[in-house]
Amino acid sequence: TMPPSGKPAAPAPMKGMAEFKGFMVPTDEKAFLERLHHINQTEILQAQLAEKNSQNPDVKSYAQSMIKMHTDADQKVMTFATTKKLKLAEPKPLDEMERKAMAAAKAEMAKLEVLKGSPFDSSYMAGQVAAHDMAIGKVMAAQHGMNATGELATLITTLTQELPKHRDMAYQTLGKVDDAMGMGGSGMQGGTMDHGDMNHGTTPSGTMGGSTGGSMGGSTGTTGGATKTK
Repeated sequence: TMPPSGKPAAPAPMKGMAEFKGFMVPTDEKAFLERLHHINQTEILQAQLAEKNSQNPDVKSYAQSMIKMHTDADQKVMTFATTKKLKLAEPKPLDEMERKAMAAAKAEMAKLEVLKGSPFDSSYMAGQVAAHDMAIGKVMAAQHGMNATGELATLITTLTQELPKHRDMAYQTLGKVDDAMGMGGSGMQGGTMDHGDMNHGTTPSGTMGGSTGGSMGGSTGTTGGATKTK
């Protein structure tokens, strides 16, 4: 049934899960940190592939920024885990949806490993926009539902500020890739994504599931309807 607002209700979070507008993360501290660590490592590995497989200077520059930013972010995650005496491992899927998301992320990495040049650029950058949309939703779920305090709360707050910047960088770079291919802009990434009170700057966001963010489980979004024009 439809709620009084006329909009579909977000899925109810499972026990031990925090939810925000359909995005879900585990409330267990170790499980959440494992997903952040996995996201950072995946971002770094994909960016290293971009340095090798791309011939586009804009994509290479973006990839170098992602390596630095996610290396710094991962150091904060690992330092916090060490202070809490937590040994992080590869995240294990908590449900069928997360299992499928992790499988899709693995397949995406395998695809990027064999693509070169413009096909790599298009696939990598579109995936980056989608992945950061997903990651933003997950971090918002953590901020709203984990009741984090101290250093973890600070870490989550920092991510809510930094990830939208990454997302905007990805969107702008994707537009340059499409322009270089004569496509006139990244139309398939259009639309808007409402993450609540987060500041995204001026770049529109497409609500899409992504390869990197998918490793954190939960639901995926839908492609935005508007298109970007030159």
